[in-house]
Amino acid sequence: MASAQAIGRGYSHPGYAESLAEFGVPRALPRCGGWVLDRPIAGTSARDLAGPYPLFACPNWPCLSDDLDEFGDTRVSVVLVVDPLADVEASELKRAFPDLMQPLKNHFVRDLDKPGGTTAHHRRDVRRAARTVEVEICAEPIERLDDWVRLYAELVARHRLVGVTAFSRASFRRQLALPGLIALRAERHGRTVAMTLWLEDGEHAHYHLAASSPEGYQVGANYALVATALEHLRRRDVRLVNLGGVPTSRSRDDGLAYFKRGWANGERPAHLCGRILDRGTYRRLAGRGTAQGWFPAYRATERDLTPAPPGNHEAGRSG
Repeated sequence: MASAQAIGRGYSHPGYAESLAEFGVPRALPRCGGWVLDRPIAGTSARDLAGPYPLFACPNWPCLSDDLDEFGDTRVSVVLVVDPLADVEASELKRAFPDLMQPLKNHFVRDLDKPGGTTAHHRRDVRRAARTVEVEICAEPIERLDDWVRLYAELVARHRLVGVTAFSRASFRRQLALPGLIALRAERHGRTVAMTLWLEDGEHAHYHLAASSPEGYQVGANYALVATALEHLRRRDVRLVNLGGVPTSRSRDDGLAYFKRGWANGERPAHLCGRILDRGTYRRLAGRGTAQGWFPAYRATERDLTPAPPGNHEAGRSG
């Protein structure tokens, strides 16, 4: 199936969609080169589509609408969050998603070709962390699966993550083997105390996930990891780096926002987009929803639909 379409990297690589297969059947969108997850709707025989968590990306955006047309009324709806680095016109998104296109949150972005970015405070904490940890760019990320799963399990417990945000060991096994996945680890006294995962896609890259042990928090290991990653990406001719967004429920001045803003020299919006494919079934199911403005309305009672990317709970705590 993958051979019938342009194969992207990062969030548009088929292997990334496959890493989330426990939450839906991966379906290729052959014209645009993206992937969606085909999901059952509880209590019914109907199904709907969702973009891979946390972002949908594809190599050929103008063809996305045509791909969605192919589903006709065989699926109830589709919902996804658009890659904020995507080179896509608003008119193309509106054609693909006539029912919903709204900014979800702003993502902090670092343009590596432009001056500015790292604040004086962040540079100071990078120097402090560099005195206590050694940073390694992992030659074979999959070899660090055990370290990563251990660190991420602590994050899951601390923030009570559930569903897709919790990720499984099987999911991470696939992700760490993806082309374009870059893993960095911070070591202290022979122990891995923090790691970050990045997804590279041509001249774009995304700060995918980060996790630290309590010791890693204490020494600010994530400062050293991000500084090293940005320099590594620059050497690889990456131009734009998505550092992630901040949930709208959190203040722009809290630790997570402070940490991300301290590396950025710009912001870009990520749009939440939705389309009703089978209007009759959608109307029938929508009465099950309890939250106004939720899309799709019939999933409003579910916790884990389009949650804010965890992309760096850990980093936020070190700010």
